[in-house]
Formats: sequence, C-alpha cells, structure tokens
Amino acid sequence: MISDFRIGTGFDSHRLEEGRRLTIGGIDVPFAKGCVAHSDGDVLIHAIIDALLGSLALKDIGTHFPDHDPQYKNADSKQLLALVVKLIIEKNWTVHQIDTTIILEQPKLSPYIEQMTGLLSDILKVPSERVSIKVKTNEKMGAIGRGEGVAAMATIVIIKS
Repeated sequence: MISDFRIGTGFDSHRLEEGRRLTIGGIDVPFAKGCVAHSDGDVLIHAIIDALLGSLALKDIGTHFPDHDPQYKNADSKQLLALVVKLIIEKNWTVHQIDTTIILEQPKLSPYIEQMTGLLSDILKVPSERVSIKVKTNEKMGAIGRGEGVAAMATIVIIKS
C-alpha cells in the first residue's frame, strides 16, 4: 500500500514551423515541421518535467531551465528530464506512474509510441507498464487542428522512497 504520495500535472505547447526538427517523447519524428523553441521543443518531455516539479511544488520548467539562458539553447530535453528525476530521487521520492496525452493533427505518432514509452521508462526509472502515452487530434479545430502547433499534458504520481 502506498502511504505517502504526490500528484503533479504538466502542460506544454509549441508552434510548428517548416524546416525544424520534430522531437516528441525523446524521439526524432520525420515531418516537414518542427517545434519553435529555445530547447529542442519536446512538448511531451516538457509536460512531464512540469508534472514532476509540480508534484513537489518546485515551481515550473522555466524556473529551472529559463529560455533566456544560453546554456539551454537547443538543449536535449531528455537530459533536462534526467536532471529533474535526479532531483526527485535526491528528495527521496520515486516515480510510480505517469499518464500523458499528446495533441497533434499530423504526423501520426502511433509507430513511435513504444519507443517513446521505453525511453521515458528508462529515464523515469519506472516499469514501462506504468508509462501511458496517448495521442489525440484536435479534430481540425483551432491552431492545433490547422497544423500550427502541438500540445501535451502529463499527470504523474510519485511515492516516498
């Protein structure tokens, strides 16, 4: 039985632009457009980072990795996530479960979900059966529906180690 736990939620979104790299869930996805961002623009990992930080009331991703700091220019979000996981572990917490949703009209991400799940499972140090990644379209509504952007949401449960 879990005696001490915390829940965190995270959200991120980015504009999409022609000629940029599209990285989601730590995986480079072949597509004509990619995220406009200071770092690699990985919306899924950014939402997960915010959920982790929020679970312990440690503010948000921008506080820890500000977009005006040149050291984070084109930063690999997998490395940022690993730093946050290390921080969580140092505070004697462990990731128990994560549930995420990516909202994107194109491209189809289903061929990449298993690879994303395995990669995130390794970084989060949680069994892959506790990592849920869902993908939804925005039914052609709004900026995401027009292919102008992508968003992701994450909910995470951590337990006291």
